[in-house]
Amino acid sequence: GPAIEQLQARFDPRAYRIDVSQAPLMRAFVAYDAACDKWILLVLTHHLADDNTTQSLIVSEIREILAGREPAASQLPFRNFVAQARQGVSRAEHETFFRTMLGDVDEPTMPFGLSDTRGEGRPVGQTTRDLDAAVLQRLRAQARRLGVSVASLCHLAWGLVLARVSGRDDVVFGTVLFGRMQSGEGSDRAMGLFINTLPMRLQIDDVTVEAGVRRTHALLAELLHHEHASLALAQRCSAVAAPAPLFTSLLNYRHSRSGKTSPKEVIRALGGVEWLSAHERTNYPLGFAVNDWTFGMTLAVQVQDTLDPERVMCFAETALLRLVDALEIEPTRPLHAIDVLPEPERQLVVETWNATDAPYPVDRLVHEWFEAQAAKTPDAIALVQDEAS
Repeated sequence: GPAIEQLQARFDPRAYRIDVSQAPLMRAFVAYDAACDKWILLVLTHHLADDNTTQSLIVSEIREILAGREPAASQLPFRNFVAQARQGVSRAEHETFFRTMLGDVDEPTMPFGLSDTRGEGRPVGQTTRDLDAAVLQRLRAQARRLGVSVASLCHLAWGLVLARVSGRDDVVFGTVLFGRMQSGEGSDRAMGLFINTLPMRLQIDDVTVEAGVRRTHALLAELLHHEHASLALAQRCSAVAAPAPLFTSLLNYRHSRSGKTSPKEVIRALGGVEWLSAHERTNYPLGFAVNDWTFGMTLAVQVQDTLDPERVMCFAETALLRLVDALEIEPTRPLHAIDVLPEPERQLVVETWNATDAPYPVDRLVHEWFEAQAAKTPDAIALVQDEAS
């Protein structure tokens, strides 16, 4: 059979584990596919050791070597970043910030009731979709008008979705931080794990939509100041008792001036090398990723196989559209009044499921039907209140 299928089956991360006690946290497997006269390379990497920028740097070095050039010795050692992070914001400052944000949160935010954050390799459903160009243009216009980032709008839209599908008006979710913004000069050339996941709390209350956007933007700015805090520390600052998770969904907003800097595009620039596929996994049961390029925006959803990822995608798209509609037409509208239910699902819930009309005899009154039922099942309980029946 095809070598690529055999490699993927043999080294599927759901069955094959990288031993995190043994460096390096990267494994490469190669096989010759006689059917198509190609060599197939499969690479597994663990996020304990790298991030997207690191992967691009590695592939760029490979490109230099293949071209017969010496790789530029401009990468800074990771230890520089570690030292700077440890000498930066103190643990006490981190605790003060997260206790203020999370101290009264005593219940996890579990969209759709998803609670398993151990993620033992369960099957994952996923889908990707390009955001409509016109909607993206309107999003950018509103972000400029309010002096906020598009990331802030995406975070608020995801908060709206989580509020609806978890039945809460006060939600917490994880957000992935780039980690290189405040890591000093040259951090864009350093290899290693810079990204970090931290909790983001949003209240979907009666403030205006504009006020909700500005509040989200301000919180993101504060969170960036603490981007190297420990997630474990942040979770302990809440009132959610361990081992219950504080949140079970993740938002990963990734911005790049050009898609050409991604590992995929760097590999495509190599002569004679073809990119086949890539798969990303997290232990969180629900993940929403936003890839924001200068030329467009791609949305991606990963969810445990108990849910349809297309359905979640429709919620996210609808939230973005309704948010920008409100900002353009009615910016003083209460934040909690924004509906994220897609029209087909609204039709299903309101119309289809309520289409319960049935033929009903008009020659008997309601109490006569009650008498007939009592005669038919005289020992059945008719009414219950507290302990009485």
